[in-house]
Amino acid sequence: MGRNVWFQGEKLWGWGLAAAAMACCLGTTVVFAPGYMSPDSIEQLRQAMGRTPLTDWHPPVLSLVWRALIAVTGKAASMAVLQSVVFWGALWVVARCVWDLTASRAGSLAVLGIGLTPPVLTFVGVVWKDVHAAAALLAACAVAFVGLRLRDRDVPPATRWGLLGLGVLFLAYAMLVRKNVFLAAIPLFVLLVLALWRGPGRRTWALGVAALVTALVVPAVAISRIAHPVETRQGAQIMLDDLVHVLTVEELRSADAPPDLRKRLVAAAEKCRDTGALSDAYWACYERRADGMARDADGITALWLSEMGSHVPGYLQYRLRLFAGLLFETGYPYQAGVFGNDLGIELAHPRLEDSLDAYVRGVGGDLRPLFRGWFWLAVALVLTVRPGRGRFSLPVRALGVSSLAYVLGYLPTMPATNYRYIYWPALACLLGLLLLWLDRRPAAPAAAGAKRTGSALTPADARDGAARGGIPGAAPDPVRTPGDGQV
Repeated sequence: MGRNVWFQGEKLWGWGLAAAAMACCLGTTVVFAPGYMSPDSIEQLRQAMGRTPLTDWHPPVLSLVWRALIAVTGKAASMAVLQSVVFWGALWVVARCVWDLTASRAGSLAVLGIGLTPPVLTFVGVVWKDVHAAAALLAACAVAFVGLRLRDRDVPPATRWGLLGLGVLFLAYAMLVRKNVFLAAIPLFVLLVLALWRGPGRRTWALGVAALVTALVVPAVAISRIAHPVETRQGAQIMLDDLVHVLTVEELRSADAPPDLRKRLVAAAEKCRDTGALSDAYWACYERRADGMARDADGITALWLSEMGSHVPGYLQYRLRLFAGLLFETGYPYQAGVFGNDLGIELAHPRLEDSLDAYVRGVGGDLRPLFRGWFWLAVALVLTVRPGRGRFSLPVRALGVSSLAYVLGYLPTMPATNYRYIYWPALACLLGLLLLWLDRRPAAPAAAGAKRTGSALTPADARDGAARGGIPGAAPDPVRTPGDGQV
């Protein structure tokens, strides 16, 4: 009788987690409806609706996915719904795996609670490439957690490879939607493979890498050849910042560049100096052309290559100053509603937006480090160096390395000091801290006669698993042969 009650409690808790995730998904969909949008978001929506040509200034894949959603549903709000479903679906999978691996109700519920914290909830319904990338990386982590559950079980090889393929698709989308996510995705790819195979062989690694490369290259080539996005050479924007802020006005006047470009560089440097604009010169100070950076990119690149070698100290000082701003002066913690537009897109629930604004900005004012880059960089360093030795040490370290690499990757490329550039590290570090706490918390006393039933664990199994040094409830590691883990 006692065992049956225990089993029913497990089943009810599993359904409870699913219900809580669905309620959170529905709530964020309603609050953010039809999706909060900045000028960047509106521009990508214009491209998705065919109002303006598709360009590569923003990732074309996002606009194309949005276009497909509009074609199916007829609603621009469908993108925000998709974001919410992927985000809360991934958190639910992680929460359910945490419950199965630890039998901790508080821990599994806390995983879902991560999505309601101000540093995370602030952007859940904002249609940005940064949010898409974070949701896709989180989904890849969820697949890895499923792998941790199955790693020591006798499952068909096709199941493991299917999970790897799904995780690779999420990682590839994250990199397609935001290029610099590459640095954050590699540690998660390693986590994915090690979660699915306890001792992957060289052939497994090779096939996994080939799958990731294929998932990146095939969509990129298809988009280029089929959708034909207009080339804007957006990467030159970073070099423009360096030239305008590292070289003096006098040096720019005598620079070896086309006369028209040289004139506009001088004007941009003077305007940035007068207005105090430290970065984002393309938008703040530069006389822009209708085709973006396309015609200026070659001249800017050539000038950057010829000048930065003789301005190394100035270049390093400028980049360190910008990076310090990202860490200690992190701004833009909240995107308020929908930017004015002529597409008929308006905020659905202004009073709910006011409530969300008060919640995020209020907590941000009282707990300012939660919206500062230095705080999440420090947490990422701790997770990387001290991931613990428990069952979650592998994902804890992977999340720390991913966050650390992502933040440091902005050192040479950061265009502004916006919190959106810290969004994935904040989400990943919160999850990593929770997993670290779960590994270090003392095991709850075992219920009388409780045993493992179904897919969940009892605390007694958790202690047994810890004593074996592996996944709770799993059998002792078998003796491996040289061919184990290989296809």
